Amino acid sequence: MAKHALDEALCSKVRFVLAGEQGVSERRMFGGLCFSVDGAMACGVVGDELMVRVGPSQYDDALSDPHARPMDFTGRELRGFVFVSRAGFRGEALAGWIARGVFGARNEPPKPRTKRSASA
Repeated sequence: MAKHALDEALCSKVRFVLAGEQGVSERRMFGGLCFSVDGAMACGVVGDELMVRVGPSQYDDALSDPHARPMDFTGRELRGFVFVSRAGFRGEALAGWIARGVFGARNEPPKPRTKRSASA
């Protein structure tokens, strides 16, 4: 994937869609901006693409969309997360992908706490 500058206009659109959700926070990660819901990553913007947590149960369905592809930063697929190209989130489709991310974040089992996170 070629590196692109963070699409600030897309970040603003994501913020607008998430405005009615409780427990939303933002954090710079993965060279982009990630949006979490109740502490779990839901979606984000990396360059000019949307990153969405769809969860393992919805992963194959999400990949059936022609504009979605597996998320892989290290060359290893991160199951449950997809990248969506710009053509895939035009118009109302953006809100649909974000809703999938919120659902994925709220319906994933919590991560086990590590010693490091337990002491933080």
